[in-house]
Amino acid sequence: MTEPGSITVLSASAISDINADHPAEVLNILPGVNIQMNSGQEHLLAIRSPVLNAGAGQGSFLILENGVPTRSPAFGNVNMLLEPHHEVAEAIEVIRGPGSAAYGSNAVHGLVNIILEETVPGPELDLRGSVSSLNRYKADIIGRGERFQGALSVLDETGWRDDTGTVQIKASGLTEAEFGEWDVTAWASASKLEQETAGFIEGDKAYRDRDLARSNPNPEAYRNADSLRAAVRFERDVLEGELTLTPFVRWQEMEFSQHFLPNGGVETNGHTGAGLMAAYTQELSDRVTFTLGGDVDFARGFLTEVQPEPFGFFPGDSRFPQGLHYDYSVETQMGALWGELDWALSEDVRLVAGLRGEAHAYDYETDAPVGVNGRFNVVADRSDDFSFVTPKLGVIWDASDDVSLYANYARGARAPQASDLYRLQSQQVAGEVKVETLDSFEIGARGQALDGRLLFDIAAYALDKDNFYFRDSDRLNVPNGSTEHFGIEAQGVFDLTDTLRMQGNVSWSDQSYTFTRVTGSASETITDGNQIDTAPEWLGDLALIWEATEDLELALSAEYVGEYFTNPANTRTYPGHTLTNLRASYMLNDSFELFGIVRNVFDLEYADRADFAFGSERYFPGEPLNLTVGIRKQIGGN
Repeated sequence: MTEPGSITVLSASAISDINADHPAEVLNILPGVNIQMNSGQEHLLAIRSPVLNAGAGQGSFLILENGVPTRSPAFGNVNMLLEPHHEVAEAIEVIRGPGSAAYGSNAVHGLVNIILEETVPGPELDLRGSVSSLNRYKADIIGRGERFQGALSVLDETGWRDDTGTVQIKASGLTEAEFGEWDVTAWASASKLEQETAGFIEGDKAYRDRDLARSNPNPEAYRNADSLRAAVRFERDVLEGELTLTPFVRWQEMEFSQHFLPNGGVETNGHTGAGLMAAYTQELSDRVTFTLGGDVDFARGFLTEVQPEPFGFFPGDSRFPQGLHYDYSVETQMGALWGELDWALSEDVRLVAGLRGEAHAYDYETDAPVGVNGRFNVVADRSDDFSFVTPKLGVIWDASDDVSLYANYARGARAPQASDLYRLQSQQVAGEVKVETLDSFEIGARGQALDGRLLFDIAAYALDKDNFYFRDSDRLNVPNGSTEHFGIEAQGVFDLTDTLRMQGNVSWSDQSYTFTRVTGSASETITDGNQIDTAPEWLGDLALIWEATEDLELALSAEYVGEYFTNPANTRTYPGHTLTNLRASYMLNDSFELFGIVRNVFDLEYADRADFAFGSERYFPGEPLNLTVGIRKQIGGN
């Protein structure tokens, strides 16, 4: 790895071996990553952060496919990982922290890049299928030609909790061609999800009651989501450098029941966008390489929210009126210029410096009546704009042939999400949301030891975030929060013998609020120095992999999530858990493989997500002991 900062890449073989039913299962094996599975394919993401929801969860992480953002900057979603075709990815790249100058708004705490397979020699047809004891059926089909690859993934399950059936379909395709002096790579991907959703179970340690865990307090809840993306990358030599142009288009719509809110609204949202990413790279000398880039993104999005049924916590409670709450559209424009310099100061030391400037414009129109409607505040038509500059500076020192040391500073920033700006509560006023910024300082070491038997990567970081805009568990907006995050992450692979290896990671963090906020709800009162809720101090993953024979491989793994507070006042906690999984694969011949996966080997009663809201402990219970068996078959090709 030649970049300063913390970057981890999962290979195609690792992705295939894990055979994830949910993106959390493949990404949670990485240091500093903590994705909470909710119901079905729903999830909340954390990378060097607490688990974030609402606008903070939408805007703090950048999700890409082949380096192109899957959504326009103002229209994120906390469930964005359900859209990319990670099941058949050639690789998944995760950057912890803001990253290079090439990445802009939303690359605050980190980013995930799903890399679709390019056309390389391989089997003409790759078939994968599995069935689970939880009545979950999956199939992946990958077809390859000389200059084309296409893939289809299907998941169908009845759900282990009541009334939680899911059907998910993903498709992607990539082709390569030459057009004059241009090398051209084009790809497209699509996803469709129809999901019956289970809500929280409530009560102290309710997840320990297996009958209650299987129940669904919200059988009416659902989520339907569709997405489509396409892009073309043009590359050619120009003068003494290389020019890359990547135009793209995207479309997304989603409708879901807000089962996580007591008033049970139904939201419909979507956006259509298009843009261009451009970069020109030139070697100015044997030691200096310079890249100049620019991005534009144009989008139009909408959101409606309707409460179908009357609701009140007590007779006469008028805060949650039945009927229409929001109905608005937003047009957005984003433009960015960035540059990055890679300078070899000596044979052993490299400096990487970058600077990015970005501007956003929003034009908002509402079709709902303007004014306060119970708890909801519909603002009048307005325009808003934001701009920011994010510098980067890193240095890498090859201390020896086996070890590299680095130090890195990067600023991340995000313009507000459209929902931050225009989906206001009655206590909020328009125009108070600012650009959120995060300053990241990091040092690290990576390399190998013990004659190459040990590969390691260690990093320590300090983050300082200002203008933190978030929504608390009582659904009240906080426009001016600030937080600090300190942590150490270590990962490694150790070949114990020629056939036995151990791999894993451990992450420690101290994440705290650095402001005070007194509310009428004691559980939501924040005191300067409080630990941030849903931010475990410890995370870990450890796997022991035994290649018993040339044909048989066994793997035993354990995933640890430490104790964390479930409310900002730090008065409620979840004790954490350790999940154990077992995997076996057997090659019948060069092209046919059988595999089995036992998840939650000890049938632990645990919670994927725990929080405290509206005066109650709430949980999404974790899956019980379950078995998946499947096959992989390759046909034709090399």
